[in-house]
Amino acid sequence: MTAEGPAQSRAPVDPQTLSQKRSAPPVPPALAKYLSLEDFEKAAKRHLPKMLHGYLAGGVETDWSLTDNRRAFAEWGFIPRALVDARARSSAVTLFGKDYAAPFGIPPMGSAALLAYRGDIALTQAARAKGIPMIMSASSLIKLEEIAKANPDAWYQAYLPGEPSRIEPLVDRVIAAGFKTFVLTVDVQVSSNRENNIRNGYTIPLKPTFRLFWQGATHPRWAFGTWFKTLQNHGMPHFENMDAGRGPPILSRDLERAFGARDGLSWPHLELIRRRFPGKLLIKGVLHPDDVVRAKEIGVDGFMVSNHGGRQLDGALSGLRMLPEIVSVAGGLPVIYDGGIRRGTDVLKAYALGASFVFVGRPMLCAAAVQGQPGVERAIDLLKEEVHRDLALIGANTMGELGPHFLRRV
Repeated sequence: MTAEGPAQSRAPVDPQTLSQKRSAPPVPPALAKYLSLEDFEKAAKRHLPKMLHGYLAGGVETDWSLTDNRRAFAEWGFIPRALVDARARSSAVTLFGKDYAAPFGIPPMGSAALLAYRGDIALTQAARAKGIPMIMSASSLIKLEEIAKANPDAWYQAYLPGEPSRIEPLVDRVIAAGFKTFVLTVDVQVSSNRENNIRNGYTIPLKPTFRLFWQGATHPRWAFGTWFKTLQNHGMPHFENMDAGRGPPILSRDLERAFGARDGLSWPHLELIRRRFPGKLLIKGVLHPDDVVRAKEIGVDGFMVSNHGGRQLDGALSGLRMLPEIVSVAGGLPVIYDGGIRRGTDVLKAYALGASFVFVGRPMLCAAAVQGQPGVERAIDLLKEEVHRDLALIGANTMGELGPHFLRRV
């Protein structure tokens, strides 16, 4: 089993590509100190108030699933091939007929603009500049129309209630905005038990307290560079994209109602979206092969295998463990992996296990929080360079050459 198939192809690469990359302009001094994605995560921990960093970095309950996302990668080792001419190698890939400059993208992350100034804009513009996909979240605090304007190739991700009267107008709004890819998240039936958020003082809706004030006061760069700057330039943040109309502000008690009824979402609603949305339709948060088979029969275009970053059902396996099974029943449709990727070697392992593409979340938002769009672009470049180097070290020229023959379970 390999990542190759009708859902994904690899374009031939000009042998001069590598030398052209080496002529890129030098990294600005403010960004040169960041040498890995982990560096951005460490910087974000210092930069953000404890409640926001806990929300970003935490999982749920015992963090078993959060930990398993990294543990799953550690259980595979490489068996590299020697004496392979890798001078013409490329990490470029094609997904849904579109060429991307790197084999990874940026997934949806809610409330990004609370952690980074205009966070969703920074993420989507960096993705556009670097030629990779970005998925905006239904929990964004910036209108989806603004995201589509900043990046016409962005994807939209939805959290939906089991209510056709709310689903249909939202889908129509997404179509009108120009989005061509719709991602339905299917693993958020109810809010998870994120005890770490309660301990750190993070709640939705946000509640003005002395503790909240103190955390902001002791992190002035975030307070003035993100929170007060947002209030001054854009007013109180609202959840803009839950429904066809504007959602409530982040301080509103009506948020619980806006987030409700997701436990009624079921297969007929996916069928409704498929009939109504003319573009690519994916489901995100799938782990069981039988669900893939049923969704394929409904007519979805691809699958995002994920345990929601370990933030929903504690004890849910890492999607990496389920990749081979899901690929075997996907019928050639793209199977995309999301969860725990921090290094280029992680990207290669996911592809070798059958992934058609991968997404990398938390480190990209950390980069946006501490350095804005330039930080995200730096993070993308770092990971892309790791993948490019690792291809040579494993003995391959394209992502499509990767397969389980390069791996051995440790």
